[in-house]
Amino acid sequence: MAVPLSVPVLGGNEWKYVKECLDTNWVSSAGPFVERFEEMIAGRLGVGHAVALVSGTAALHLALLVAGVQRDDEVLMPALTFIAPANAVRYLGAWPVFIDVEPDYWQLDPQSLADFVSRECDWRDGGLWNRRTGRRVRAVLPVDILGHPCDLDAISELAHSRDLVVVEDATEALGAFYKDRPVGQGADVACLSFNGNKIITSGGGGMIVTNREDWAARARYLSTQAKDDPVEYIHVNVGFNYRQTNIQAALGVAQLEQLDARVAAKRRIAAAYTEALGSVAGIRVMTEAPWATSTFWLYTATVDSGRYGSGSRALLKRLARDGIQSRPLWQPLNQSPAMAGCQSMGAPVAERVAAAALSLPSSADLSPSDQARVIAAVSAAS
Repeated sequence: MAVPLSVPVLGGNEWKYVKECLDTNWVSSAGPFVERFEEMIAGRLGVGHAVALVSGTAALHLALLVAGVQRDDEVLMPALTFIAPANAVRYLGAWPVFIDVEPDYWQLDPQSLADFVSRECDWRDGGLWNRRTGRRVRAVLPVDILGHPCDLDAISELAHSRDLVVVEDATEALGAFYKDRPVGQGADVACLSFNGNKIITSGGGGMIVTNREDWAARARYLSTQAKDDPVEYIHVNVGFNYRQTNIQAALGVAQLEQLDARVAAKRRIAAAYTEALGSVAGIRVMTEAPWATSTFWLYTATVDSGRYGSGSRALLKRLARDGIQSRPLWQPLNQSPAMAGCQSMGAPVAERVAAAALSLPSSADLSPSDQARVIAAVSAAS
């Protein structure tokens, strides 16, 4: 595609830091850049601890594990998100329960969450139990999709009143703010991703962030195959090969140095899309809550086929013929064959948004001329 959806921008010290790894022979899952990356992330988010891992999915898996989610527990999460957090729940033999999103910003709806807890659950034996399945509800997993934060205070207040842990999937929202707090700071434990299309990248990689020293220590222990003796190969627990490499962390450090500029660029791109497309009949532009500072990781609009003249998938095909890459959102998880057997109370908002939404090119280095090309193509298609 002449205008790709979202690609890495390597414009800082990436070459310098990776060369340092090669020159010093620190290339694997130990080395100074791993610790430096963790310290920078923890400092940036204002949290006590950060643990660098191989992927955002690995971070979700370990975060749920150290937070106490066990086999046949349930985790409440939004129906509209990438499948990775639901997969991580299933890795543990636990069960996601899919809750609808709110219609304005498409994040986990606190009211729908409260309705599920009050209507479908009982408090007994010191825990919250799903009346229908008979399973213990252990955690809430909000996901900050597309760079916009969820209403974490409302979600956390409800969760903590029922002794539920909050595991925040902030993998798309590094650099965003919720009520002037960095996203990733307010949950019991949060997860980040540094995949190639994220706002900063380490090629691959993820991070757990938390103020719980014991959780961070256990995540670090489990991520390095759960070795129990510093010399002998003794393992009391089943562990994982989840630690990030020094080369990945070197990229991450160089990228993190540029985060503020990346967020500013994404917000400029979003503002230009909003101004230009806001008057196009049938296009609903992306919005931002008054209590939020979104990174607009992927600028996503919805298409009203009746007013626009065609639907989101037809627009996707037209843009592709013009060399412009776009993509739909994810299949709602309550409709996913991979999640058959998981409970949902219905997700009409998620289903409506998923059918109508289309993400537009949002690379941090998207040129004004390329963005003008996208805008013209979307406007002309109507």
